[in-house]
Amino acid sequence: MKRTGKAVFFIVLGLILVITTLAFTGVHTWYGDLERTWIKGARDIRWGIDIRGGVDVTFSPPKDYDAPDDEMAAAEAIIKVRLVSLNITDYEVYTDVNKDRIIVRFPWKEGETDFNPEKAIQELGETAMLTFREGVETDTAGAPTGVTKDTIILQGQDVTNAAAAYSQNDYQQSIPVVSLKLSPDGTKKFADATARLQGGVISIWMDETLLSAPTVQNVIDNGEAIVTGMESIEAAKDLADKINAGALPFKLITDNYSTISPTLGEGARDAMMIAGIIAFAIITILMISMYRLPGIIAVFSLVGQVGLMFASITGFFSAFPSFTLTLPGIAGIILSVGFGVDANVITAERIREELKTGKTIDGAITAGFSRAFTAIFDGNITVIIVAVVLLGAFGTPGSFFSTLLYPVFFMFGPSTSGNIYSFGYTLLVGVILNFVMGVMASRLMLKSISRFGPFRNPWLY
Repeated sequence: MKRTGKAVFFIVLGLILVITTLAFTGVHTWYGDLERTWIKGARDIRWGIDIRGGVDVTFSPPKDYDAPDDEMAAAEAIIKVRLVSLNITDYEVYTDVNKDRIIVRFPWKEGETDFNPEKAIQELGETAMLTFREGVETDTAGAPTGVTKDTIILQGQDVTNAAAAYSQNDYQQSIPVVSLKLSPDGTKKFADATARLQGGVISIWMDETLLSAPTVQNVIDNGEAIVTGMESIEAAKDLADKINAGALPFKLITDNYSTISPTLGEGARDAMMIAGIIAFAIITILMISMYRLPGIIAVFSLVGQVGLMFASITGFFSAFPSFTLTLPGIAGIILSVGFGVDANVITAERIREELKTGKTIDGAITAGFSRAFTAIFDGNITVIIVAVVLLGAFGTPGSFFSTLLYPVFFMFGPSTSGNIYSFGYTLLVGVILNFVMGVMASRLMLKSISRFGPFRNPWLY
């Protein structure tokens, strides 16, 4: 069996310390008064309503429209899906069917000073009705006037999935687009339309806003379509999220909105952080005093696990959105760290048992990790299954896990719940990182450091 090099310990430890530091501090540069974020840190976390405050808005149907109860329920479900698709998992949505109103509360996003509540409310309340229409009128210069024929080729229900992507234009430039997959019925309708309109125009609309008006060059019968005209990949993702969430059954009117003061506040958040640091310090003392060198290695791996978990919440790289850290989400972090401690305790105990049977240090470490892995795997894989089920059942309809578990949950309809989704997300990430840090990184570091002379004493194990 190939032995682990002495340098591996320092390489793994260095990576842990660098990634953990960056996950908390981030990397920001300034050019005059302009700040650019390269790597997001703890300050970029989107905190829940109870810690940071947020927005309280009341939506209602148009003035002369009496919305049926089923349409009000559909509107509530779609708003929840849109919130979760924006990584806003700490929200409150209440529907009053007697007065035809929907009350929504959601937290500020990261960078509160730049937050525009009116824009966020507008995004939630857009009907988001996607249509493909036949033709588009142009002015004398050939530019679209925004007036089109009433012939509708495709509607939102003809689309099974939408995703942001890049595509090559006629000048071989990468442009952001929204890639659509059509239902069997939509595929047939689109194939018939593109065959009939060769050389003509099919205009693409979101509500009454013209997105693009491409000319039909070929018959498209593969069940896929592309929406162009996006300003950025973020705009393409926003549009894809709205299409996946579905169109609201009626236009929502904003009755009023106000800001929410935090009920716990940043002081309570800071108190929780101090409590977490104290708890980690106690775990550190116990692990080192009980397991000596394996305990020290366990502490390093736990530091890396916590750092990577915060990186997954902040978004780490600026291209990725941050995640709302809620109280259930914090519970998921704590629980996953507990699994990390458990994994290291099991391994250290197995190594101790192997040494008592008379094995060498190298043999005891190899056998200890091998014997511990089965117990760690059994305990963690069941938690992963539970977390995947939570993400699939309570996530957005177009997400990976919802698609994966669609054959199981399709008969129940949308059941998006941000708090449960937040708990499932942090739990899944934490348990996966337990395998990475508590098993793989710990094994590499311990096998590496055990090759140094001063660390060959069995007492250290």
